[in-house]
Amino acid sequence: MKLSKTKFTKARNFLLTNARMIERRLFQFHFENDAPEGVFHAVYAYRNSDGGFGHGMEPDTASPESQPLFSIMALETLDEIGYLTKDIILNDFMPYFESVTTDKGGIPWMLRPKSDYPCAEHFKTVKEWAALSTTAPLLGILEKYNIDIHWMKNAEQFVWKEIERIQEKHVFCHLCVPRRLQFLQYTRNKDKSVKAINDLKKWIMAEGVLCKDRSDEGWGLYGKPHSLMYAPSPGSILNPVFSQETINDDLNELISRQMDDGRWDTWYGLSEGMKLEWAGIQTLWTLKTLKNYNRIKN
Repeated sequence: MKLSKTKFTKARNFLLTNARMIERRLFQFHFENDAPEGVFHAVYAYRNSDGGFGHGMEPDTASPESQPLFSIMALETLDEIGYLTKDIILNDFMPYFESVTTDKGGIPWMLRPKSDYPCAEHFKTVKEWAALSTTAPLLGILEKYNIDIHWMKNAEQFVWKEIERIQEKHVFCHLCVPRRLQFLQYTRNKDKSVKAINDLKKWIMAEGVLCKDRSDEGWGLYGKPHSLMYAPSPGSILNPVFSQETINDDLNELISRQMDDGRWDTWYGLSEGMKLEWAGIQTLWTLKTLKNYNRIKN
């Protein structure tokens, strides 16, 4: 099964009429051969004077405040489009990350809001502890771009300790696992990396992690992951964990879940506007995944 030209056009039109500028420019980059500069400018619209990124980079908050997670998302997006450089990392990102680094050597997932803006409940109860899900991908990107700075020493010690402490916890989170892999893929400690990746493979395949019920309304959303959330392309590190039958069945199910207006939907969002923003994110991710597996008709 492939996504038809008509349904692809519906998805494109949904994005262009409902999604945020950042998803629209990413769509143009990935599907219409647009230059990366458009994505860069869309990403930097979320940047604050302190060097961090805010303004609902993840649309669960209306707060403009800088957040470590949003800054990681900005970094990942620039890496995705091949626009990231050593100078951008060191000059535009690291001063903010260094300013929010904890005594343990890592950076928090989020910081508690200091201002009164609408946000999801999980933002209001944030524990400002150093987190694997933000520190690991930052380290991975620093290693990928052959950067060697003092900050990395304590951060790496924290990450390895945290991997050992957390183990299988959070493997249900399709956002946390790729960020852990970003570090494991580029760390110079290959012996530890191989073991940690093998552990991840074992834990993901444990009973109860994947949502095998494709009739479940929440299939593919937070807490109910499927194979493609861990292996969004054939070249993904975790792709070999899944059988070809599982990958194919999940691709078929993903295609079948497109809504009449072209979107792939979520249950996230505080308002109708935020729900549309989340649908834009989900739709773009789906199209990229289908493209990676050659499941869109030419």
